Amino acid sequence: MDRRTILKLALGGAGLAMAGGFGTAQFAGATGRSELLGVGDDSITVEFDDTLRSRVRMAGEPVTGFDAGEALLLGDTAVEAFRYTGRESRNTWHPRHGAGMQVILHGEAEQGVRKTVELTSFRRLSGMVIMKVSYTNVSGAPLTVTGWRNGAHELLAAPGGFYLFSGATHEDRRDWVRPMTEGFFQENSLGMVASDYGGGTPLATVWRKGAGLSVGHVEPVPRMLRMPTRRTTTGATIAIEGDSARTLKPGQRLSTDTTFLITHPRDHYVPLERYRRYMSDVDQRAPRVGAPAFEAIWCAWGYERDFTVEQVVATLPKAKDVGLDWAVLDDGWQTNVGDWELDPKKFPRGEADMRSFTKRIKDKGLRPRLWWAPIAAHPSSKLFAQRPDMLLLNEKGEKQKVSWWDSYTLCPAYPPVIDYFVRQARKFIRDWGYAGIKIDGQHLNAVLPCHNPAHGHARPEESTEGLARFWKLVHEAVHRAEPDAVVELCPCGTAFAFHNLPYVDQYPASDPESSFQVRSKGKSMKALMGPGSSYAGDHVELSDGGDDFASSYGVGAILSTKFTYPPRSAKDPYALTPEKEQLWRKWVALYKKNMLSTGEYRGELYDIGFDKPETHVVAKDSTLHYAFYAPSWEGTVELRGLGPGRYRLTDPFHGGSLGTVDAAHNTVRLKFTKFQLIEAQRLG
Repeated sequence: MDRRTILKLALGGAGLAMAGGFGTAQFAGATGRSELLGVGDDSITVEFDDTLRSRVRMAGEPVTGFDAGEALLLGDTAVEAFRYTGRESRNTWHPRHGAGMQVILHGEAEQGVRKTVELTSFRRLSGMVIMKVSYTNVSGAPLTVTGWRNGAHELLAAPGGFYLFSGATHEDRRDWVRPMTEGFFQENSLGMVASDYGGGTPLATVWRKGAGLSVGHVEPVPRMLRMPTRRTTTGATIAIEGDSARTLKPGQRLSTDTTFLITHPRDHYVPLERYRRYMSDVDQRAPRVGAPAFEAIWCAWGYERDFTVEQVVATLPKAKDVGLDWAVLDDGWQTNVGDWELDPKKFPRGEADMRSFTKRIKDKGLRPRLWWAPIAAHPSSKLFAQRPDMLLLNEKGEKQKVSWWDSYTLCPAYPPVIDYFVRQARKFIRDWGYAGIKIDGQHLNAVLPCHNPAHGHARPEESTEGLARFWKLVHEAVHRAEPDAVVELCPCGTAFAFHNLPYVDQYPASDPESSFQVRSKGKSMKALMGPGSSYAGDHVELSDGGDDFASSYGVGAILSTKFTYPPRSAKDPYALTPEKEQLWRKWVALYKKNMLSTGEYRGELYDIGFDKPETHVVAKDSTLHYAFYAPSWEGTVELRGLGPGRYRLTDPFHGGSLGTVDAAHNTVRLKFTKFQLIEAQRLG
């Protein structure tokens, strides 16, 4: 290492803010031991050697070795070594992101490829470096390009192992947060992993105790990239990769998607929050929603598709009495997926019966919400028979199956499809009297590029990129019909596609398979949605034991249930028994008293992988609400995030005082099973 030429790029957003301004970057030349010195501290530092391999430091300490972070793929060969040829550096200003520092490096490979790496750090986005990489063919002959990779690094090992967060979709609906065991590998594709599963949030994180590394892209539209992660014998690797099959003629340039590196000392929350802040600057953010989006939910899905209107109506008084505010009519009201006409067995007078139904819900003091699964058509539907031009077709001309409903995907970028479903959404609100829509289906998260010749797409990717615009138009139509309406999008266990988020009022835990998924999805979505947004815990019956409201409550999620009442039989798994009713009432009353869903989720305080017991915090007014989770626990816990002064500790669920603490004496001894809630209220 003593003979390695190092170009040191101190690109620390936090340090820039602390410095209060920007100095002039200085360069000592490219001979001997060279350094490009930035300003500020080392919240993130990227060091390049004289072959443009790079190393990442956090807080001044190296967390990676020198890796071939950026590479161009020519056939099966990765071009990784580029002889350094020059640089530029300057202070910069972005109209949205604000003040920053930018460094541009140049190098050439023996294969005749010129590489340009542009790195930018913004003062308000600490620990985040934005990277633009391009390759120019200077070989004099055509080059066959197959792809590229950026941000490829190995986070060095430390005792305790590694955890992973992946924003990519997996058909098996696995945990978003999971430990990286020996030999672990996960591709983390942002493309379609099945005909109806795909997309996601373009960020992946690997972390160990004290250090983490995140990569992703900040393109304004979805991109079908990969973020592979692997456990190695010496650490954990991460990267972002794209396929870009093309012939690069002499003089032509290939630019990769704009990507980023983030360093952080704990889990994935801060990287997701930084990504959200960056995208918010370019107007891609979750909407701030009104009070209806935070009200507790009863859903008729406990009766499933064979419900009767009489069953649903008979349950409304109990739902209201328990303290719930929404009544959701779920799947089964329609003739099929596609036409969305009313089932005559349930609504014999058609729309008149539906309007009467929503009125009965409102008369009980509840808000009606309707389940819907657009951009799909069942083969039995009139839409499928009469409008085959609406279908999304892949490059082979094949239809795309929506597995759960035995239907086929329609193209969200084809104007007749857009108009058809926008009219339906408007009718649900304006004509039928609904106050919200529950939009459901894994196929709604992302779609394949469309090759249907009837659509006249300039590029097949118009369908992939146009899905967010489809949701925008639906969202606008609903809110024009009813400004306080709630548009919920449930992508059935997939990792939520971030580019759809600006057009969704409420995101649920989306068919969680455990209480941990309720909490870990909650932490992830709180980071992505930001203050003033709505995350729902989904039906409590899907949680551990079917009654774990504590997991929703503790992360600031809206409570939701699908109980049936009165019980249909002794074996009815969703029946609201007297014992359950008592528990349901207690949780709903506590939820409505504190409304943690409208508080500030403090996800930066605890590491969901390494801190035991698992801990979540919501700040509301002058009180910090702590929630601890473990199968069983006996020991001391630390109450992080306390401000000045003393705090009185109470147990809001079981009752009782737990003493007082302050920031200097912030531990308390606990013994609990499954969960423990603590309210820390500032005194004076």
